[in-house]
Amino acid sequence: MKLRQLCLTVALLLTALTLPAQALEYNVEALDGGLFGRPTTDDTVYVNKEPVNQDRSKNNALVAPAFGSPTSYLPGNGEYLTPSLADDTDSTSGGAVGSWTAIGGGSNPADAVPPAQVTPSPDFTITCPTAAFTEVTSDLYYSAGHLGTLKIPAIDLSVRIYEGTGSKPLSKGAGHFEDASIWDGNVCLAGHNRGVTNHFGRIHTLEIGDRLTLTTRLGTRTYEVVCVAQVSETDRSGLAATADNRVTLYTCVRDQRDLRWMVQAVEV
Repeated sequence: MKLRQLCLTVALLLTALTLPAQALEYNVEALDGGLFGRPTTDDTVYVNKEPVNQDRSKNNALVAPAFGSPTSYLPGNGEYLTPSLADDTDSTSGGAVGSWTAIGGGSNPADAVPPAQVTPSPDFTITCPTAAFTEVTSDLYYSAGHLGTLKIPAIDLSVRIYEGTGSKPLSKGAGHFEDASIWDGNVCLAGHNRGVTNHFGRIHTLEIGDRLTLTTRLGTRTYEVVCVAQVSETDRSGLAATADNRVTLYTCVRDQRDLRWMVQAVEV
């Protein structure tokens, strides 16, 4: 009985505390006008003055007067850096009038002379040297299969020259670059710097002025060393054809796979 009364009492309390479902009302007031930024639209029309066609280049630059002198603060004051280029300036400033050049800075037009006229000589010609080149042909081979012999007394070297720079030619002697000349112009050769056939192992010890000889079926020439240098593996400038007769030698640099020794000698 008491439990029933307790349950009824709780039910009545919950009923009394239940709020009806009604729509809430909101009041939103606008912010004050002063809190908003000014509009960014600018409809003002700007009218510039007439543009001035003024030469602002350095062809009539003025050398400034001495610092602190009475004229140091006057605009446009000073001597022209290049009076002959100061076109259409006052002749009293030591410049020029029109295309006439004043002599000695004089202001008298009689002291001015017109610019000199340069007439090219009809007999003048430009001659560019032509690269020399001798192609490898079958009649230039010796019976032993080589193309010639290279001798360098300074390093006690005498080696035969074979066509190509692959492993087979270099295993027998010095190799001749296939795209290079074999006699006239730039004769380019390569060789090993290690192993049994290390024919070019000491070319980096050559000094300027040392001599070498090249013998082919076309004759014998003597050359003098003019360059001993390390170059990049990809540097092929030494293989270029030349107008003079020279020999270019290439070999590896010990423990430097990206470098090569290059020795050049010109005919004497």
